[in-house]
Amino acid sequence: MSLIRGAFWLALFAFFTFAFVVLFEYGTADFANGFKTEFVKAKAFVMQAGKPAKNDKPKK
Repeated sequence: MSLIRGAFWLALFAFFTFAFVVLFEYGTADFANGFKTEFVKAKAFVMQAGKPAKNDKPKK
């Protein structure tokens, strides 16, 4: 039960941190569009970080 509660608080912290950054960057007037924009950027970053590194050297 403690693990579930910890995961919930971690997810809540991550969400509100993301929302604060969007609010700081875009302000209240463009919050919804800024949230969408930053979510796409964050998703692209996670997808790119999850890919294995490219090996430029040919194997011998």
